[in-house]
Amino acid sequence: MQTFLNIGVDVAKDAVVVACAAQSFPVHSVANQRMPLLTWLKSLPAGSRIGLESTGGYHELLADLAYAQGYTVFLLNPMDTRHYAKAMGTRAKTDRVDAELIARLIAQEHTRLRAYTPPTASQRKLDRLIRRRARIVRIKSSLKLTMNNLNGFAAELKAVLLKLDALIARIDAAMSAIATNSPQHVEAQQQLQTIVGVGPVVGMALTNTLERVPFRCADAFVAFIGYDPRANDSGHKTGRRRLSKRGPGELRRLLFNAAMSAAKTKVWKPIYEHYRSQGWSTTAALVIIARKIARTAWSIHHYHSTFNPERITKCLT
Repeated sequence: MQTFLNIGVDVAKDAVVVACAAQSFPVHSVANQRMPLLTWLKSLPAGSRIGLESTGGYHELLADLAYAQGYTVFLLNPMDTRHYAKAMGTRAKTDRVDAELIARLIAQEHTRLRAYTPPTASQRKLDRLIRRRARIVRIKSSLKLTMNNLNGFAAELKAVLLKLDALIARIDAAMSAIATNSPQHVEAQQQLQTIVGVGPVVGMALTNTLERVPFRCADAFVAFIGYDPRANDSGHKTGRRRLSKRGPGELRRLLFNAAMSAAKTKVWKPIYEHYRSQGWSTTAALVIIARKIARTAWSIHHYHSTFNPERITKCLT
C-alpha cells in the first residue's frame, strides 16, 4: 500500500498553497516561514515527493527544508508547468489549481525529472551575483541604445555608464572573493580558463554550474545550457533545427560572448572560418563554437585536465 504522497506546492512570498495528487487530502495554505513549514513537513509520510516552481527566491526556504527532511524535491520550470496545464486542458489559473496541477505532474512524470539538490552557500551567492550582474549589463546596453543619437546628454550618459561600470566591477570583485574561499573552486576555474576565449567571469559561471549539477556527459551539459538543437521533423518533413534555449540564459549569453572573443584567436578562428565557408551564418558559427567551448569545459572539469588546442583543431583535418 502506498504511504508516501505526491505533493504540489504553489509558492508565494507570504504563504504556500499545498495540494496532493491523492484526492482525500484537502488543499490548504501554510505560511512561508521556517517553523510553520517545518511543522507541516514533519507531518508528511516518509518518502513523499514535493514539487514546486522556481519563483525568484521565495521557493528556496521550502526546497531546502524539504530536502533536509529527506523528501524528494523537484524544482520545476514555470514554463514547463504552463505547457503541462495547457496539455491537460486547464482553463483557470489560481493558487489552488496550480498546486493541484504540480501534484499531478509530479505523480505522473517524477521518473523523468531531476531531483533538487541545494547549492552550497557560496554557490548560491555566486549564482545570485551572476544573475544581478547580467541584469545590470542589460540595463547598461538598453540605456546606450535609448540615448543613441540623442544630442545634449553625452556628459550625463557617460557619468551614468561610469557608475554602472563601477558597480559591475564591484560585483566582479565580490564574486572573486567568494570563489577564493574554496581552493577546489579556484583550481577548477583556473583549469577552465586555460580554454582560449574563457575569461574570469565565464570561468566562474562555468565552474559554479559544473560543481552544482552532476552532468553525466557533455551532451547533458550542452542541453542544460540550452545549446542543444531541437528537432522539428514529421513524416517526410525535415524541419529547421533551432536551439532549445532552455536553462540558464545568462550562462548561454556568457558562452556566446566567449565564442565571439575566441573566434578572433588563432586557435578558434580556423574553426569559425570553416563553418562560415560551409554556408553557416555568423551567429550559427559562433553558436557552434560556444557549444564546443561548453563541451570542452565539461571534459576539463570532469577529467581534471587542461585545454588542448590540438583536440579542437583535429576536427578540421
